[in-house]
Amino acid sequence: MTLRRSILAFGLPALVLAAGSPALAQPTALLERPASAQPQKQAQSATAPHAMVAAANPLAVKAGTDILKAGGSAVDAAVAIQAVLGLVEPQSSGLGGGAFMVYYDAKTRQATAYDGREVAPAGASDRLFLDKDGNRLPFVEAVLGGISTGVPGAVAMLDMAHRDHGKLPWSGLFDEARSLATDGFTVSPRLAGMIASKAPQASAPDAKRYFTKADGTPYVAGDRLRNADYAQSLDRIARYGASGLLTGPLAQKIVDRVHQESRPGTITLADLANYRPHSGPALCRPYRVYLVCTPQAPSGGPGLQIALGVLEHTDIAKRDASDEKAWFQFAQASRLAYADRDRYVGDPAFVQVPLNGLLAPAYLQRRAAEIGERAGPVTFGLPNGAPKVGPDTTQEPGGTSHIVIVDAAGNVVSMTTTVESIFGSGRMVGGFFLNNQLTDFSFSPTDPDGAKAANAPAPGKRPRSSMAPAIVLTPQRKFVAAAGSPGGSAIQAYNLKVLVALLDWKMTPQDAVALPNLVAKGDTYSADAFPQPILEALAARNMPLSTSKGEESGLQAVIATPKGYVGGADPRREGVARGL
Repeated sequence: MTLRRSILAFGLPALVLAAGSPALAQPTALLERPASAQPQKQAQSATAPHAMVAAANPLAVKAGTDILKAGGSAVDAAVAIQAVLGLVEPQSSGLGGGAFMVYYDAKTRQATAYDGREVAPAGASDRLFLDKDGNRLPFVEAVLGGISTGVPGAVAMLDMAHRDHGKLPWSGLFDEARSLATDGFTVSPRLAGMIASKAPQASAPDAKRYFTKADGTPYVAGDRLRNADYAQSLDRIARYGASGLLTGPLAQKIVDRVHQESRPGTITLADLANYRPHSGPALCRPYRVYLVCTPQAPSGGPGLQIALGVLEHTDIAKRDASDEKAWFQFAQASRLAYADRDRYVGDPAFVQVPLNGLLAPAYLQRRAAEIGERAGPVTFGLPNGAPKVGPDTTQEPGGTSHIVIVDAAGNVVSMTTTVESIFGSGRMVGGFFLNNQLTDFSFSPTDPDGAKAANAPAPGKRPRSSMAPAIVLTPQRKFVAAAGSPGGSAIQAYNLKVLVALLDWKMTPQDAVALPNLVAKGDTYSADAFPQPILEALAARNMPLSTSKGEESGLQAVIATPKGYVGGADPRREGVARGL
């Protein structure tokens, strides 16, 4: 395939997949690096012959590569990485949160989805976020309340995946995180910024206590922070597995903290002990000559698959990142996919998700025909099997973290992990933050006509998520690429961007993740800085971009090449890719 014209030339070496696989990574250059994505002092991309790790913090990446050096599997490394991220990046994920993972088995060539999504306690109701008069609670009040915390699932999901695909003993996977918690780790600039932020959780009593030094001043970048409670929690989980978190003294601490004012929650010891993660076939759908695999609902997988399915009926692959019409098509496909996702996707154990109708080629072709030449009103479509559901009022903040791992055997993990918002609910037990994941439910459970929102709260229900870790395969189910991002509801757009950049525009992982972001949802077009000609051309299409605040993605991506793997990490954050 001929290289498309690019604006900037970086002289990167050409990278193509092995013979018989679709060409993937011929280099094209970045359109324009956003101000927040200027090159870091430390190289973020990497090339390696045998294995690769890309994650949001160098300490976590080191923990993962050390596990791989010791002969561990991709899942082993994921356990170690999550344990470190929960310590050094607590604003994004941790022991008190949830996760979605797609796992690729190189031997069987099968992709499995693991669902560690939090669930609402048995005492929850569809009025969870309504006051006594039936009005929606202010979002901040809900987040800081005990009512925001769901039963955590990340550790249980990793425990399940480790039983299926682990090679090293579970108990040894926490050593690096335990040492960092005991001896202390250096506070990074990003964590320091979160500590000093105006986020309400950063001012919550538990967070203030944890992040304040003995002299009464807050921790800043470069300080050493120790967390003995976290080390003790890891000791218990290392010894007992997920039961160490979901039963016994840690479980009791979670229950006690959630039941405290304000807005006390209803989680019980039974809710925690009865939590079960899910696993099953990933949601794999064709995109051009590839097969893209994501988790099932209630993850963001269906929404991402809808967006890709719409774009397949455009000529975006014949364009490139310098083409304003390519970005227009991208944004329009995003709007259509968000409209459908917001209307129809919820926990399939509770609501009818018309997945086959939403992903039917004829339906996607009809939706693509709505792209047009100028942006106009967008609403949800009517796929086959569509139930009558009310509108969605979910407010989803942008926290979270993403991990990509390829081990020496070629097995792959793409995992998105979260405590939801910055420092979750702001409440801590055992040295870690509790999630505020239940605020991912729609605050208004019903439409004025009485139709219930697909994402309305209910006891035992999993809130809808935007997390959509992706693994790309050839038609013969050989590994091509893996990618994912944090970012709340914007995850769908971030992941769509990187997949289009890798698969259609043939960009390298580092260039793909660093491309400017454009999040188009409804009539809002939030974006990083774009060249003026593109801004003007999109405005002429009735699509004015709002670039006053950059989009805070945290993408990680890895591709396969004949010589091994190439990884990239989003320059908007502190992540790196490192290999063996």
